[in-house]
Amino acid sequence: MDFKDAIKQLGDRVTKLKSQVLTEEATKNAFIMPFIKELGYDVFNPLEVIPEFVADIGIKQGEKIDYAIIKDGAPIILIECKCHTGPLNVHNASQLFRYFHATKAKFSILTNGIEYRFYTDLVEPNRMDEKPFFVFDIAEMKDTQIEELKKFHKTNFDFTKIVNTASELKYTNELKLLISQELNNPSPDFVKYFARQIYPGVVTQKIVDQFTELTKKSFTQYINDIITDRLKSALTKEAENQKLETTTVEDDSPLQEDEPKIFTTQEEIDGFLIVKSILRQIIPVHRIVYRDAQSYFSILLDDNNRKTICRLYFNGAKKQVGLFDSNKKESKVEILSLDDLYAHSSTLLDMVRTYDNKKVSADSEIEQSRN
Repeated sequence: MDFKDAIKQLGDRVTKLKSQVLTEEATKNAFIMPFIKELGYDVFNPLEVIPEFVADIGIKQGEKIDYAIIKDGAPIILIECKCHTGPLNVHNASQLFRYFHATKAKFSILTNGIEYRFYTDLVEPNRMDEKPFFVFDIAEMKDTQIEELKKFHKTNFDFTKIVNTASELKYTNELKLLISQELNNPSPDFVKYFARQIYPGVVTQKIVDQFTELTKKSFTQYINDIITDRLKSALTKEAENQKLETTTVEDDSPLQEDEPKIFTTQEEIDGFLIVKSILRQIIPVHRIVYRDAQSYFSILLDDNNRKTICRLYFNGAKKQVGLFDSNKKESKVEILSLDDLYAHSSTLLDMVRTYDNKKVSADSEIEQSRN
């Protein structure tokens, strides 16, 4: 099992067991020790991991940090653990601050077995930063976070490389958080920045209030447009590949020489992609195919003529979409643009559900007859 799969599996384990893990000691045993193990360290080898690590500091004698990861006889990572039932805060890290200064360790981790906060000394040498440079939830890790965590694995650990990326990682994460806050709840200064570039008059409080909602809405629409464009691009490539493999005639009979040729237009492909993007909410996209005919463009479920989801009539003066009810009765509806297809999402989704429900019923009847 590679590192990524191992961390994902640990995240699943934490999610499954956390309701049964109610103390700090149980959190260490069930969540944190397995985490250290996945970093490549032997938790039962004191040459690699020392539990209850002691480093007397001035008048503070006998204080212990939960774990110290050792390399060449010296600590390189200090770990302070808390029970997962409580939140992490800067007060939990008081021992880490003191031990960080007193040892050669350049990295420290504050964790409750679910959330992990990594610290170093980016602001002032030998003094642990108040803000972590790397934070993640073990149960909801992104692939990019796993790649960053991989740098702390025993086989990859390189102090210089980690420090070189820690600063960028810290400020990138803080910027992402700030951007998220501004997009969800734009501050007056953020709104004014855009309003002053658009509004010709004085930007009063009334204008700020007006532009606050407009700014939020504009960013939401812009992000949605980016997502739609990327989805459309991906589906277009898939459709082009499918076009090479799929027969584009209405039935399975060979095309006669005297039959007029069928031309699939880009507009029909675009319509197909929109329908596909709607239906992918409930079924895999590979189940949605098209067959072009002279008078209409059919979109089918499972490449089955008896499972027509809809038909596009784009060859005439008016654009129409043929929608079907549960009795397979077709109703043609005029559309002014391809975007109007989204208005019929519920009908398209219901049609697919109807076909799938019939399939389930048929399968049940067959199974009962066998029994």
